Amino acid sequence: MSVIELVDVVKRYENGTELITALEEVTFQATHGEMVTIIGPSGSGKSTLLNMIGLLDTPTEGTVRLNNREVTDFSPDQLTEERRSEIGFVFQDYHLLPMLTATENVELPTMWDTAIDRHDRAVDLLERVGLGDRRTHQPTQLSGGQRQRVAIARALINEPDILLADEPTGNLDQDTGATILDELTRLKQAEDIAIVAVTHDEQLVEYADRVVELVDGRINT
Repeated sequence: MSVIELVDVVKRYENGTELITALEEVTFQATHGEMVTIIGPSGSGKSTLLNMIGLLDTPTEGTVRLNNREVTDFSPDQLTEERRSEIGFVFQDYHLLPMLTATENVELPTMWDTAIDRHDRAVDLLERVGLGDRRTHQPTQLSGGQRQRVAIARALINEPDILLADEPTGNLDQDTGATILDELTRLKQAEDIAIVAVTHDEQLVEYADRVVELVDGRINT
């Protein structure tokens, strides 16, 4: 069963008097334990597609299903709850808070839910990504690869079904990038999650189970 599925999705934006089509009849899916890489030139619609998969945007036309439930017409509050519980995000620039420790950054998505104590999971995730001895370090005390591993652990704290990565190796050298990709490959199997990554990095393509090319808002088949 697909974790996320888009069927005939169209996304149009108004830019003054001009109507811009960012996505045109896109059908896409990702399943548990699969890494899908989305490639394409700048302006091809990759970011729009990632936002649609991550429920950060809604389609002008078409259908979006998450875990076989249609979420196309969900309210903003409902979409926020789905993102919080089902989707993890990893960004090129890490988006870590500099005043917090690695553990606190990983715990951050759960800090406003007093019914959940994820401290032990945060510690476990940091150990699993090789940062058990860096739990009390702040981001400025970590290398770029270590900061990205903290970001990956944070994305997994709520036990999501899908992990979305926007240029996850973009700020890393080749060797560090390979370490991160090895980690993502191991985690997709250990956590049985779907990973969808947007990238210009050919190295990431080599790790993908499937590559989707987007050209002018359409999937190139």
